Amino acid sequence: MRNNIIIIIPVLFIFMGCASMKTITELHKEADNLHNEILSVDTHTDTPMRLYKSDFNLRDRHNSKEDGSRYDLPRMKEGGLDAAFFAAFIGQGATTDSGYAVARETVNGIIDSIYANVQANNDLAEIALTADDAYSIKSEGKKAIYIGVENGYAIGKNISEINKYYEKGVRYITLCHTKNNDLCDSSTDPDSANDKGLSDLGKEAVIEMNKLGMMIDISHASDKSFYDVLELSRAPIIASHSCAKALCNHARNLDDEMLKKLAEKDGVIQLCIFNEYIRTPKPNPERDSLINALEEKYDDYYNLTQEQKDSYRKEKKEINKLYPPDLATVVDVVNHIDHIVKIAGIDYVGIGTDFDGGGGVDGCYDVSEMKNITVELLKRGYSEKDIEKIWGGNFLRVFRDVEEYAAAMKK
Repeated sequence: MRNNIIIIIPVLFIFMGCASMKTITELHKEADNLHNEILSVDTHTDTPMRLYKSDFNLRDRHNSKEDGSRYDLPRMKEGGLDAAFFAAFIGQGATTDSGYAVARETVNGIIDSIYANVQANNDLAEIALTADDAYSIKSEGKKAIYIGVENGYAIGKNISEINKYYEKGVRYITLCHTKNNDLCDSSTDPDSANDKGLSDLGKEAVIEMNKLGMMIDISHASDKSFYDVLELSRAPIIASHSCAKALCNHARNLDDEMLKKLAEKDGVIQLCIFNEYIRTPKPNPERDSLINALEEKYDDYYNLTQEQKDSYRKEKKEINKLYPPDLATVVDVVNHIDHIVKIAGIDYVGIGTDFDGGGGVDGCYDVSEMKNITVELLKRGYSEKDIEKIWGGNFLRVFRDVEEYAAAMKK
């Protein structure tokens, strides 16, 4: 018996050390090869904020250090990313007829700008509508661009708007943003202590989205809203850009019980690499004060002129030079993946960066650096099969389940 122990222990240590014994060059080469083989998906980017009423061209390679942009087609190629959900985001405005009209007009305009930019570059990218579209588009050497709507405020009080968005190619709706709306309560609303969860209108929206085959996104939603949606939805749900609360105690993140319940219902959490949701930043009151003042000054982003948008970015760049942000790292990002895998399992985690909406960490500052996450996963001994699940397999399973449920309802 003692001899067996002597033999087994060295073998175990050799196995566990295989990943760490590889050089960084070997790990990068392995990551390159892996991204050529698998399908990789980023489920949330706010890049359309740069496309709307702008001359920003996805074909051009931009420099994130110069203009702040985190996404374009050349950098997607560099980062080994095959598909992305472009979010048509609308901030929470007045819950009035005129407010809803402006929201719908803006969101539809953003969606149109996504189509226009992708179609202008149709040799490099294509709009995707189904889970399987990403595979066929990749096989043609192109990038797949999906569309989501961030903030159910865009629906107003008219459930029929959901079908209109679906017909325009929208495949998920994030039910709310930073404030409560007519569908549900938000995790970060000033009145979050009185969490009312999903409203009657929100319940209708969940049922309608199930019927259409549109994914329900609970990122930003309050805890009660999360549980209400989870109980009501007949198809799995997603958190398109969220993190683990156990590692960063932010209201936007999911606690361990929520992670377990999401997994029990075959849903998926797509890890957000937004700095403040990955690691609690060190206090920097001077920077915070300047950033808050900047956001107030340029409050209604979509209605800014191109000159005003350029001024906003220039002023933010100056603040970052004066007070550099305390960035989390790729190591911190994968720590969240480790935790979610430990709590929920390997089948229930993916990646939704929130690039161009605040996402970006040291080592994965823009889409060109996304393979660094794969390198860190390889360092920690994740298998190719596991990495394939994280980079899109898990999310696309949920996407197909949602499609199949809707198809079954129509029979």
